[in-house]
Amino acid sequence: MLSSATRPERQTDYRRFSPAIPIIIDNGGFNFRIGWAGESDPRITFRNLVYRPRHKATGETVTIVGDHDPVLLKYFDCTRSSYRSAFDSNVVYQFEIMEYVLDYGFDRLGVEDSQVDHPILMTECICNPISSRSKMAELLFETYGVPSLAFGVDAAFGYKFNQQHGICSEDGLAICSGFATSHIIPFVEGEPVLEACCRTNVGGYHVTDYLKQLLSLNYPYHISSITWEKAEELKLDHCYVAYDYAAELQLFQKGTKEAEEKIRCWQLPWIPPSQEDAPSEEELARKAALKEKQGQRLRDIAAAKKSTRISELEHKLHGLEDLVQQLDEVEDEELYSILSATDYNSKQEIESAVHRVTQSLRKARGEPCESEEKVDASLSEKYPLISIPDNMLTPEQLKEKKKQIFLKTTSEGRLRAKQKKFNEELLREKQNQEDEEKRLENPELYLEQTRVKYRELCERVDQRKRLKTNGNGNSSGGVGRGERLNSVQKERMRLLTTAAFDRGKGEDTFGARDEDWQLYKLMSRDNDDDDDSLDEDETELARVTTRLQEIDPEFVAKSDLAALQGTLEFTRLRPLTAEDFKINLGIERFRCPEILFQPSMVGVDQAGLDEMTGVSLRRLSTKDDAVKNRMCNSIIVLGGSSLFPGLDSRLEAGIRQIRPYLSPLKVVRSLDPVLDAWRGAAAYATSMQFSTQTFSIQDYYEKGESGLKQYQIKYSL
Repeated sequence: MLSSATRPERQTDYRRFSPAIPIIIDNGGFNFRIGWAGESDPRITFRNLVYRPRHKATGETVTIVGDHDPVLLKYFDCTRSSYRSAFDSNVVYQFEIMEYVLDYGFDRLGVEDSQVDHPILMTECICNPISSRSKMAELLFETYGVPSLAFGVDAAFGYKFNQQHGICSEDGLAICSGFATSHIIPFVEGEPVLEACCRTNVGGYHVTDYLKQLLSLNYPYHISSITWEKAEELKLDHCYVAYDYAAELQLFQKGTKEAEEKIRCWQLPWIPPSQEDAPSEEELARKAALKEKQGQRLRDIAAAKKSTRISELEHKLHGLEDLVQQLDEVEDEELYSILSATDYNSKQEIESAVHRVTQSLRKARGEPCESEEKVDASLSEKYPLISIPDNMLTPEQLKEKKKQIFLKTTSEGRLRAKQKKFNEELLREKQNQEDEEKRLENPELYLEQTRVKYRELCERVDQRKRLKTNGNGNSSGGVGRGERLNSVQKERMRLLTTAAFDRGKGEDTFGARDEDWQLYKLMSRDNDDDDDSLDEDETELARVTTRLQEIDPEFVAKSDLAALQGTLEFTRLRPLTAEDFKINLGIERFRCPEILFQPSMVGVDQAGLDEMTGVSLRRLSTKDDAVKNRMCNSIIVLGGSSLFPGLDSRLEAGIRQIRPYLSPLKVVRSLDPVLDAWRGAAAYATSMQFSTQTFSIQDYYEKGESGLKQYQIKYSL
């Protein structure tokens, strides 16, 4: 196993200790601490996490315990796995992950054998479920063979440690805010009162996650830099608890100088853009010459391709002409034998191929193409069965005739479309030639007339589109569907209505007769003069737009105006500076820790720390106010989430509101909220009576889970 957990060097080898020296484990949700009893600090401290990525080279799965090291993880594929914790809230439930953590902890402590011959004192949460405790005991007894085991509450050990140093008394309250949960534990005569404990499922994890969410929403373009680990660092360095949350919000809302002084800035890495000098005339000339050279090379390549294409077409045309000449010279009996050696079925197909190749050759040479009318004359010869009556044909010939009719109709339609396109191109070239003559006579007048014509066409097209959508002259949109239709469209609607009306009378026989299909032809026929005129206007508008783009360098088409405006807005943006890579922490500094007092801010419908204190006091079985006064006069704050500045004063202000007037109240912070639990457990394990508080392996095999259920240590030894 690998790990990058930070740890001090071993100062003492474990063999110097007697086998009876206990091992102290503070099994926290955030950090795992392990060391020897009687020492002031734990030997090993690392994150209570397990990571199992695969090696990029070998594909082997490697177990990494603790914090990750970016230098180490670059050799592993981290996309298919994530960090896993053994905890659900503050209860251990993933004991496979827990075994990896214990293996690493014992290994770093110096336990080289598979058996651990030392008693173990392990911390757990208050009112830990028996199932979790029994699984942990099973893991330690049967996997590691520990001789004896003791479980204790981490907050209770921290309270007793501070009591020994005179920070608190025997009767008091421990407010422990940890990584995933927060607890209120009352103590009477040095022992925790379990039935009066309270818990809320809000802790340091939720504060960090809330801070990460707020920063990600405020700075979405830096979301990759706002990692959970960075948010944890910012929380520990800059967050605090406001004494009066509402007043602090108003302070920042007003934007006073005091609020500006409380803002903290996090500067992200930023490299200023390099300032490039303007290119010299020699550089511009060199680039222009290079561009011209590249353009000439492309032109040469295009000319070579064109020459090759013309040669291929000429060779193909000569071959087809020779084939036609050969067919003209042979008899009809030899005609089919010659055609069988080619890809053509008739002489007409070869002549059509000659025509197509000739047209392609003229197009490649840049010569005008001939009209398609000559090809139309050969259609009757290509489809001979069309002109023959049906009563003179066999059934097979009738099928072939239908096929020839379909092919002829398709070919005629294709030829008509080509002829129409050819005529449109001729008309467009003629109009462009006339426009060019006008432009040469008076360029300024021609340009102004073209602009006026463009505006008129745009207005006409837009007006007709609006009328077609909203109705004739009614911009309010209150016109019915019938009032927006012209005569042709109304006729189509009448035919559809008639067909729907007739369908409801008796048996539906529509479509049985040939004349019924004329209805579909009438409905699908496009004889809308308005639509034709609209198409003509749009065609003319496209031609005028192209013409203006050629002669007017300042012209911008209306269709490209929206995209151009977006581009101009983008180009007008100022260059990025160091201010754009700065993240400010203002309200977030006190808003995130506020969830410890108002869990509803993150969707947790539970009480805060101050309210839970009142609930815990009301749960006490004793009605003696003197005992409650002594407890309130000895409130101690524990846990990693109690490190926020201002937490103790805020707790004192909140608890004072629920206590009687002039009742004693004192809230203090422990000596070390993070390590006091481990230090208290280490001090507890050095007492002579510790062996009487352990649960031995013999008791485990004899009593099993029922013995663990009744097991409870005494904290006052």
